[in-house]
Amino acid sequence: MHLKYRRKAAASMLASLLIFATSGAGLAESLAGKIGDKRFSPNLSLDPKEGCYKAYLAYVASGGHSAYATTYYSRVVDLYIICGAKLDAPSQKAAEDIALRNCQAGLKKYKVRLASGGCAIAVSK
Repeated sequence: MHLKYRRKAAASMLASLLIFATSGAGLAESLAGKIGDKRFSPNLSLDPKEGCYKAYLAYVASGGHSAYATTYYSRVVDLYIICGAKLDAPSQKAAEDIALRNCQAGLKKYKVRLASGGCAIAVSK
């Protein structure tokens, strides 16, 4: 008699676990193809060979937490656009920190001073 009740209890527990597991999987959707939090529109050249354009397209295609940082662009004064990206980070905050550091490293590497300021996060998800 006790075996009969244990089987029903075990079946009931397994059914409830299955329901919770499938509902949690439905909540974790991919971020691929989404822009995310847009702080300002990055100025992109439409040249497919340009590095910042490739980095932005990779950001949009990324399915995980990612960020794209770039310099502000002043048409009158600045001739360069420096960018940095981090794809598929553990969190949005981590992606933003690394993308910003990548962009700032580009400013130091190329020894560029910009009238419009330094790097900023343009978009993140």
